Amino acid sequence: MIKAIVVDDEADGRAAIAMALARYCPEVFIAESCETPEAGVRAIHAHKPDLVFLDIQMPRMSGFDVLQKLSPITFEVVFVSAYDRYAIQAIKFSALDYLLKPLDVDELIQAVRKVEERLRLKNNPFGYQSVLHNLQFRDGKIKRLAVPALDGISFFDTDSIIFCRADGSYTTLYMRNKQQVVVAKKLKDFETLLAESDFCRVHHSALINVRHVQKYVKGEGGYVILSEGHHIDVSRRKKEDFLRLMDLI
Repeated sequence: MIKAIVVDDEADGRAAIAMALARYCPEVFIAESCETPEAGVRAIHAHKPDLVFLDIQMPRMSGFDVLQKLSPITFEVVFVSAYDRYAIQAIKFSALDYLLKPLDVDELIQAVRKVEERLRLKNNPFGYQSVLHNLQFRDGKIKRLAVPALDGISFFDTDSIIFCRADGSYTTLYMRNKQQVVVAKKLKDFETLLAESDFCRVHHSALINVRHVQKYVKGEGGYVILSEGHHIDVSRRKKEDFLRLMDLI
């Protein structure tokens, strides 16, 4: 059995999760259902659950504030949200699970299956630490990006990233001083998380840091010259977005 805690300030939300779990995921046992984040913190300390269904938007404390109070995190988390664009981007970037309200049963079943697998493999909690770090900047530009890895978390100063290039399911970060770092994340993951931090997708395979643009050379799409001599093509489709962002810098 998987021991679970539900933390959601909406009664309908708590009831929906409880009914769906009872019918479709009987291997999950709800030890306690909590209306407030404060009660959730107490219940997690008391029950030491395997899994917490955690609402993101709650009065006084967000779901992420709850996790900050419980560090180190020794349980699995499935986030629940009506919709929070930046939070969901950060959660997806860290390869964690979330459910959108109203609850979709198929998505719940899939999330529980993933939790079962992670519990079986005894995965580490680095993904939770990285999402908490990246969410510090939800109201501004990310200055230091946390990327979860199997053996820990890698931190990168975004100013030091000149551009990112797609390589299938991986992304290569081209850094200052000719450094290159390969990360097991798709370029789209970096694009969504860094959209408000002066990064621009100028080509299907390239995401550039516009603060490193030294020159734009006109053409059908044209190309940019970046720090340390990198030349990156700008696709015709992305040209307008790129030039508009450059006007704002």
